[in-house]
Amino acid sequence: MIKVQREGIILKTTNLTFENESVMNPAVIAEGNTVHMFYRAVREGNHSTIGYCRLEGPLKMVERNSIPLLFPEFDYECQGVEDPRIVKIEGIYYLTYTAYDGFSAMGALAVSEDLVHFTKKGVITSRFTYRQFKERVILEGKHTSKYFRSGNKREETSPIGKPIYLTDKNVVFFPRKINGKFFFLHRIKPDIQWVAVDKLEDLTHNFWDKYFLNFTHHIFFEPHYDHESSYIGAGCPPIEVPEGWLMIYHSVHDTPSGYVYSACAALLDKDNPTIEIARLPYPLFSPEQEYETTGVVNQVCFPTGTAIFDHRLYIYYGAADKCVACASIPIQELINELMIYKK
Repeated sequence: MIKVQREGIILKTTNLTFENESVMNPAVIAEGNTVHMFYRAVREGNHSTIGYCRLEGPLKMVERNSIPLLFPEFDYECQGVEDPRIVKIEGIYYLTYTAYDGFSAMGALAVSEDLVHFTKKGVITSRFTYRQFKERVILEGKHTSKYFRSGNKREETSPIGKPIYLTDKNVVFFPRKINGKFFFLHRIKPDIQWVAVDKLEDLTHNFWDKYFLNFTHHIFFEPHYDHESSYIGAGCPPIEVPEGWLMIYHSVHDTPSGYVYSACAALLDKDNPTIEIARLPYPLFSPEQEYETTGVVNQVCFPTGTAIFDHRLYIYYGAADKCVACASIPIQELINELMIYKK
């Protein structure tokens, strides 16, 4: 069993109004010795924006904005701009996040050329109610029957008459096109699904209509081990290594004391990421430290960004929905361990 090194808390809350409840779940992109971090900042009342800070090297913070970088501007995100991830593809930065309107949580996108000015492209996941989803998805035993158990919202409208859409979030892009297509992961509980499109403008209502009619084809990563037994979700943008795509994801296990969120690792095929090469049969790391076990939500390690320095993989994660922490491991050791469990 491989062991990671806890690097401790990187970011805590401040007295600033926009982040006085918690900070967590950062998008991370490293350029040279600089790590750009876009973190979820929560103010009292569970209203989320995205803050920015800059690290020199993997752990030393040298700059932190005193106002949010991204904040709710549209109705679909009026309650929160949450849980960002970021990649750079062909000179453009793609920052995905969960848009929350108080009832529906959906995957949204913003793009930038300079990491300062972002243009929002709106919701890119589906906007289908549970009923509409169920009407389209074929019931195929274990592959889809679990989608119709508890966990996915069934209400059609909110008390004020707004449509309530199927929760569809954890949108994570691969950091380059694959076979000429944008390739990204998303999560409708309890599995991870995939999408590949020539251009993002293709993500229309008709696209998702056809997608759900062929839904089982897009389920590629399902819970398998005990620590994944409740559900899983995409975590950090996958990392390209000679052996394939290294995927750090999160798993959830329901225990008598509540859900436990862990960071996990798998390896996907480089040319066809829907093929799983290997997966650790145990969590990479689970809540152990007090800052991971006790917070706004207890027992949470929620990985959302990585950086590599001196052949060491630094994994940035939300700890107990209260702060941003980091853990690290030699990346080749992790790959070697994964290859022990190659399918």
